[in-house]
Amino acid sequence: MALLSDLVNLDLTDTTPKIIAEYIWIGGSGMDLRSKARTLSGPVDDPKKLPKWNYDGSSTGQAPGEDSEVILYPQAIFKDPFRRGEHILVMCDAYTPAGEPIPTNKRCAAAKIFSSPEVEKEVPWYGIEQEYTLLQKDIKWPLGWPQGGFPGPQLLDVILFDAHYKACLYAGINISGINGEVMPGQWEFQVGPSVGISAGDELWVARYILERITEIAGVVVSFDPKPIPGDWNGAGAHTNYSTKSMREEGGYEVIKKAIEKLGLRHKEHIAAYGEGNERRLTGRHETADINTFLWGVANRGASIRVGRDTEKEGKGYFEDRRPASNMDPYTVTSMIAETTLLWTKS
Repeated sequence: MALLSDLVNLDLTDTTPKIIAEYIWIGGSGMDLRSKARTLSGPVDDPKKLPKWNYDGSSTGQAPGEDSEVILYPQAIFKDPFRRGEHILVMCDAYTPAGEPIPTNKRCAAAKIFSSPEVEKEVPWYGIEQEYTLLQKDIKWPLGWPQGGFPGPQLLDVILFDAHYKACLYAGINISGINGEVMPGQWEFQVGPSVGISAGDELWVARYILERITEIAGVVVSFDPKPIPGDWNGAGAHTNYSTKSMREEGGYEVIKKAIEKLGLRHKEHIAAYGEGNERRLTGRHETADINTFLWGVANRGASIRVGRDTEKEGKGYFEDRRPASNMDPYTVTSMIAETTLLWTKS
């Protein structure tokens, strides 16, 4: 008799050309990820060739019961590290039957910004440092901490950490590194450099893969910016950014002008940079105070950090350290592009 693991790992390629596509979308909280699978007649490598699909928005807090249909538009394809073979993960955004983006669809507005000629010609690059905290399943206390107590030296859950890293590489996500963070039980992975809207697609799917893996491992992943009160670093999503002009000779002056614009719209950015960020941006633990905008070279306590190499070479990138770990990457990346490339001081 076949074991369950044998059935889960069945290779279908010798028996059928059909594949499984896991459609992924963002739920009603703006942070929860949802998915469901469908069978396709064969391999697909272009999201435009995938069928639209629908779901019951009343069950996800995204539509009323009397008019609950929400339509999924496929936007990006990744290889499926769970089913493997030709099976795929599909990142989608959501619309009403009339074709209007629903309120939690931040991708649609971001895509409009990234498709504008002024932004496209600058080829914006992003590198997002996604921090998160692993919690014990039943007590919601950080993994490796004694129940109700505080830890000694940090313990590494190497198996889970490495599994996520390899699964993202398998999927085709441009994951560039991983590391343990300052607070015990806190971790980080980096996505990028990715161009434009793809940074948001890749980060959301990397989060989806992480949630699947932690569920299998029997632990909980938290993207709360300050999951444990106290004298610990919070969790952020530092967003590194550059444009073509910043990467070329004379780019340092372009960087400084861009930072000036970001400072003038500081409150608008903070309002869109994640829920509960005020618990993290206290002016301590390698952050600037939430009400203060400042930038500096190699200053991890600044809102915007410029690297020593960028200053020395006169070109490069900068790091926006304000986004919280639960930020929407579509919102943050497009807002940085819109402020630095499209917005003009009135």
